[in-house]
Amino acid sequence: MSMPEIVIEPGKLEIVVTMTFNAPRELVFKAYIDPALIPQWWGPRYLTTEIDRLDARTGGEWRFVQRDPDDNVYAFHGVFHDISTPDRIVQTFEYEGMPGHVSLDTAVFEDLGGRTRVVTQSVFQTIEARDGMATSGMEIGVNEGYERMNELLARYQIA
Repeated sequence: MSMPEIVIEPGKLEIVVTMTFNAPRELVFKAYIDPALIPQWWGPRYLTTEIDRLDARTGGEWRFVQRDPDDNVYAFHGVFHDISTPDRIVQTFEYEGMPGHVSLDTAVFEDLGGRTRVVTQSVFQTIEARDGMATSGMEIGVNEGYERMNELLARYQIA
């Protein structure tokens, strides 16, 4: 299994994550917007994810709540600015534990003939906000989340 590539260039306001999945683009895209699939892959393994709301359409809102084994709660929310099935999702992302630090995330889904490359660009308002995200454990969440997504996609294709 490939690992995501996480690029954080000095002085830039963005984090770019690139990952290639061994699944068709339509299925990978579905995993990003289907409330039955998201909790199966979103974030690190030690957290559970609940969908509080998910209106996966342009102008729709989303909110996910995660819990750790000690019942600590971590919530995230945003607004979908564009959903172009199965090519692109543009949305805001805000961790409720740090209100006001909003990123604009664009995920592009590239068809590689049965495989899919997803490139996600997260643009932050300040370098400090970007660095705060980078040092928050984001890498663990991305790595484990995408590992879990690979497992989900494999199960889904077998079923």
